[in-house]
Amino acid sequence: MSLFKDRVLLITGGTGSFGNAVLNRFLKTDIGEIRIFSRDEKKQDDMRHDFQARMPEVANKIKFYIGDVRNKSTLKYAMKGVDYVFHAAALKQVPSCEFFPMEAVKTNVIGTDNTLDAAIDAGVKCVICLSTDKAAYPINAMGITKAIEEKIAVAKSRLSGDTKICCTRYGNVMCSRGSVIPLWIDQIRKGNPITLTEPKMTRFIMSLEEAVDLVLFAFEHGKNGDILVQKAPACTIQTQAEAVRDLFKHQAPEGTEGTEPEIKVIGIRHGEKMYETLLTKEEAAKAIDMGNFYAVPADNRDLNYDKYFKEGDTKRATIEEFNSDNTYRLNLEETKAKIASLEYIQNELNGIPNLV
Repeated sequence: MSLFKDRVLLITGGTGSFGNAVLNRFLKTDIGEIRIFSRDEKKQDDMRHDFQARMPEVANKIKFYIGDVRNKSTLKYAMKGVDYVFHAAALKQVPSCEFFPMEAVKTNVIGTDNTLDAAIDAGVKCVICLSTDKAAYPINAMGITKAIEEKIAVAKSRLSGDTKICCTRYGNVMCSRGSVIPLWIDQIRKGNPITLTEPKMTRFIMSLEEAVDLVLFAFEHGKNGDILVQKAPACTIQTQAEAVRDLFKHQAPEGTEGTEPEIKVIGIRHGEKMYETLLTKEEAAKAIDMGNFYAVPADNRDLNYDKYFKEGDTKRATIEEFNSDNTYRLNLEETKAKIASLEYIQNELNGIPNLV
């Protein structure tokens, strides 16, 4: 029997790339209902028509709720009767969060607090909050607000009763909405240079399917307050750009046959790092190795620190952090193979429109 058999799942920010991936994975299973909670009626309408066309026999399992995680009352209404929540609503674009940090606070911080309060009040069995590698050693507004989101989730887990709360932290999800690969494909097709920020910059890369796998792993194996990460590989931005160029250069405009699209370096954007971290050194010292994943347990000590004074952990000084510079580095051919395996890329290569 499926863990989701006849259950009700709510996805905040559900019209995004992650929500679409979950629907593609779950709709044909024995799940009872999937609620899409978001504030954009146009995206909801597009999603509704897309799944009615592609999966008419199960599209009635999708229910749409207009609302905003900034508004707790809309969440309370949508949470009635919900068993599980995947909290994906967020402001994720680094530059826009740099220029409008309070907007990031309202969605990523206050929105998470509202979502968890509504879920606990409604008796939801499990909430998985989606976070990002930018929350580890954060230097930009997006990462800082996602780090606070994680802190809120861990703090709420201490008093959440029967509601299990976990976070998943992952790196760049290839071909998700607003990510760089769709931009590069568009640039190649228009005959424009492929723009990248810094060739030596490294990033974790994973597919949307792997992002869903991580959330499901957290759902099934995570303990209350855990932060879970996947042992993802990484590549340089230069390698990723060259991989996309090799896959799509045949789609460049007529008259440019035989000419490789130019790769143009434009410099690091506001708030960007040279590499990203999935586990800090401090987290790595207490992380539990779970095969393809790490779990970072919640620190559930109370505020009476005197009794812990003599229980320091000396191994903290010797364990490395887990970042995109010291994980497995994909070469060009490996990166091309990983990108080419994505359904989004196959659709683009074959002229099939992608909704996301």
